[in-house]
Amino acid sequence: MKSLVIYFSRPGNNWAVGYIEKGNTEVIAEYIRQFTGADLFKCDPVKPYSEDYAKCTEEAMAYKKADARPELKKYLDDISGYDVIYIGGPIYWGELPYEVYTELDRLDFKGKTVKPFSTHEGSGLGNVESVLKRKCVGASVKKGLAIQGGSVNSDFAKKQVKNWVE
Repeated sequence: MKSLVIYFSRPGNNWAVGYIEKGNTEVIAEYIRQFTGADLFKCDPVKPYSEDYAKCTEEAMAYKKADARPELKKYLDDISGYDVIYIGGPIYWGELPYEVYTELDRLDFKGKTVKPFSTHEGSGLGNVESVLKRKCVGASVKKGLAIQGGSVNSDFAKKQVKNWVE
């Protein structure tokens, strides 16, 4: 089975751990790749969020209110060669960042297995599973994995990811 990880991740000022060079979700995406051999696709916005955490949350709320689809630097053309699609990001106001939705809206998920994941500081998966069931039409959406952002670099988090992907 060929796998793909579609994710958004943001470095910068973080709620729980201060400034981070690599976003928490990117760390988890790399664990998934390590354990599955999955390809990675980062939803990289043309206009990045502020590095300031408070401003970032304001920008995320504005996207949510507008049901925005922020422009990405690049897009996937086709996922027909993949069986399992891991979809993840930090939880912003109960959902994945809208950059992920920009990408998902373009793709055909019929016959795919979708496995959601998130990084968070207390909100778990938020509404991710139910949103992905609506957005990934024709896919089988499996139980997701939520990892506390401040713990992504721990052996415990890595083991959680390994157990979940197996």
